[in-house]
Amino acid sequence: MDIVVKGRKTEVPERFRKHVAEKLKLEKIQKLDGKVISLDVEVSKEPNPRQADRSDRVEITLHSRGPVIRAEAAAADPYAALDLATGKLEARLRKNNEKRHNRRGSGRISAAEVVDTVPGVAQLNGNGDVVPEGSGAAGSVPTTKMGSLEVQGEGPLVVREKTHVAAAMTLDQALYEMELVGHDFYLFVDAETKEPSVVYRRHAYDYGVIHLTTDPLAETDAGGAGGALGG
Repeated sequence: MDIVVKGRKTEVPERFRKHVAEKLKLEKIQKLDGKVISLDVEVSKEPNPRQADRSDRVEITLHSRGPVIRAEAAAADPYAALDLATGKLEARLRKNNEKRHNRRGSGRISAAEVVDTVPGVAQLNGNGDVVPEGSGAAGSVPTTKMGSLEVQGEGPLVVREKTHVAAAMTLDQALYEMELVGHDFYLFVDAETKEPSVVYRRHAYDYGVIHLTTDPLAETDAGGAGGALGG
């Protein structure tokens, strides 16, 4: 299993890289998930002095032959942030491991076993790095290219683009994988309708689901589906 440590707009000292390798014990992780392929550890720093108590952020992403599991945390220094993120990662690994064993008795397959069962299933890829900014011709309005978008002027738009290829799944599995990555929403293809859908966290333990379908008669500039999640 490979551990890749990188910094986002910050340098990562060699001492911290060695600490990561010692903290993320391979035997313990492989015991909870025997199909793990790699671990990505990304370190970033918040320059705002008002956020001094949360200035260092560590995000750990575990790639395996099953679902991607992610954990992140922020603290006053990267070592403390790593401790918090590691604790979250191990808790999610234990949850995934327990659910996998519980499902075996009922004849259902776990998310970690989908790759071995569903033909053509693909894994998450891409790290979403922003494309370097470009500039327009002299005397003209500057144009910035971010991913597949072009922004004219000096708008405050920041885009982080990711492309995922995944097998269709049930709503229950989408909710489960949303919890594993620690996000408030999860984009998936509904196994029953084959439509792109989003499940999102609302209040307390309530969830909402948005299904997106194509209407060939709809106007191309209709803005109903692109709004913010809510309701």
